[in-house]
Amino acid sequence: MNVLLIGSGGREHALAESILGNPRVTKLYAAPGNGGLAACGECVPVAACDQAGMLALCREKQIGFAVVAPDDPLVGGMADALSAAGVPCFGPTRAAAALEGSKIFAKEFMARHGIPTARHAAFSDAASALAYLATAPVPVVVKADGCALGKGVTVCATREEAAAAVREAMEERKFGAAGARILLEECLEGPEVSVLAFTDGETVRPMVSSMDHKRAYDGDRGPNTGGMGAIAPNPFYTEAIARRAMDEIFLPTVRGMAEEGHPFRGCLYFGLMLTADGPKVIEYNCRFGDPETQVVLPLLESDLFDILLACAEGRLAQTPVRFSTDAAACVVLASGGYPGNVQKGFPISGLAEAARHAHVFHAGTKRLDDGTLVTSGGRVLGLTARAPTLPAALEKAYAAAECVSFEGMRFRRDIGEKALAALAEGSAK
Repeated sequence: MNVLLIGSGGREHALAESILGNPRVTKLYAAPGNGGLAACGECVPVAACDQAGMLALCREKQIGFAVVAPDDPLVGGMADALSAAGVPCFGPTRAAAALEGSKIFAKEFMARHGIPTARHAAFSDAASALAYLATAPVPVVVKADGCALGKGVTVCATREEAAAAVREAMEERKFGAAGARILLEECLEGPEVSVLAFTDGETVRPMVSSMDHKRAYDGDRGPNTGGMGAIAPNPFYTEAIARRAMDEIFLPTVRGMAEEGHPFRGCLYFGLMLTADGPKVIEYNCRFGDPETQVVLPLLESDLFDILLACAEGRLAQTPVRFSTDAAACVVLASGGYPGNVQKGFPISGLAEAARHAHVFHAGTKRLDDGTLVTSGGRVLGLTARAPTLPAALEKAYAAAECVSFEGMRFRRDIGEKALAALAEGSAK
């Protein structure tokens, strides 16, 4: 079977390597792909949101199954277009992807189905939002309503910071059309956890939990990014909390979408805050997280492609989904200036040496005609290591990071520190 993987980041590289482990996959195509995905199959220069281009590609390459990985194509209806053309695919419909495509829709959905989340208010104009801020409690979270590549959220300690974030989103359009409407949200307190889940619209199979590191700099300082690293499993996510999350959040979400006529089939990402009152939803994503995928999939012991097919065909309940008890850690190597403006085209060296310590997932890379690998984005590489313990996995991932070099390269040096502290506290008890 020829398989098409839509996307171009580190998440897609991780997906591709897992998909290739299935003997039924005869050839993998990636559109548009990157310098690392080129080693997994054939990269085709079709933009991820180009529906007509993808349909033509499916016909030309006789695609038997497609995996739509990024948020923008899903929110734009790529899965609908592929299905209508007779191409089976993994990924939710446009209507189901609204859980990520509109944070306001997601909040209203949670209110309808009694799913725990933060108190919030929605606004369509800056004047109303600024008037609300005059008496709103702080800290407060300002969220762009639409997809903003993981960067449309600003946690504000003061009303002045919040007002500036509102103006950036709504007047300056820092996040483009995604900021036409915004949410002002209660700032929840507690450890954060990411839980990705396979679902066929009825059955839910959570993956191993993980912890993302969104801020650009050490100590959780600086602007939000798409993610500077991740670890799995998340030590704050206990079995007791997992049971509550399943009963109070995961199942009600999937059942609620089905009841409203938009069953969610694909990967549903739950961003949770573990508050004193229990787990609450920070956000939904309608796809695999990045870089969470890079630490979750290396721990998957079942066959990923079998699971993707089962989700698309409505038979997930009969399909095994098992994970290792090992730990995994991912350190993201980013370009200078990320998440702002970055320069591209710098040669990358040291990958062979890095691969002796960790797995190298490509994100913002491009291979030139002469074979030179150069930077082509903000997040360039994700170095992922698996080991029996988290300290061992982190040691390997950071050893790999020290091997790589490109102009402007930077990375956080505190990935996993909160998890290590939690593990140490737990062992001390």
